[in-house]
Amino acid sequence: MQRRSILILLASITLIIGTLTVGTVTIVGATHPTSQTTMTTKKTPTKVKSKAQVTVMRTPINWRQSSEKVAYPTVNHYPNLWIHVSLAKQRLYLMNHQHVLYTMYASSGVPTADRKTPRGTYHVQAERGKYFYSASVNEGAYYWVSWLNHGEYLFHSTPVDAQGHFIKSDAAKLGKQPSSHGCIHLSVADSKWVYDNIKYGTKVVID
Repeated sequence: MQRRSILILLASITLIIGTLTVGTVTIVGATHPTSQTTMTTKKTPTKVKSKAQVTVMRTPINWRQSSEKVAYPTVNHYPNLWIHVSLAKQRLYLMNHQHVLYTMYASSGVPTADRKTPRGTYHVQAERGKYFYSASVNEGAYYWVSWLNHGEYLFHSTPVDAQGHFIKSDAAKLGKQPSSHGCIHLSVADSKWVYDNIKYGTKVVID
């Protein structure tokens, strides 16, 4: 009788242990769906634009307005300011040492013997004015500043006809391709700023 009681007790203990083991497996397994849910609901990081993708240039090009959407530099803050014109890029850069302060859309001379823009280092000359018209080429412009031959090679606005109307076919080429007779065309706003702010003697490098 005693032996039978012992056997019954051992069977009961074995049953209890088995039940506890199964329960543990069930509880451990129950944690898996929660873990999977956390993984699938994880947010994808938002893509941030790099500095290289951010631009202040006005696009599309507007030949009446400033080339950049930010303020022009204050010339008096940069005693070493100089001008770099890139014929390849059709751009005028306002430079402080080797740092670009401001970029302007430009159109240089058509690359033929009689219309190309001369390459080299020059300096802004004393001659400047609000308007001119040249009967020899049937074109004029607003806000001109001489940088070579005292009135021959200029920075000025996109050209106008004899009535002072802007020539839209030339304006459409600003910043995209050469169109001048050797001068550097700029937007109306940029040419006015150059006329008002660029000082006599400022270095001009064209390459």
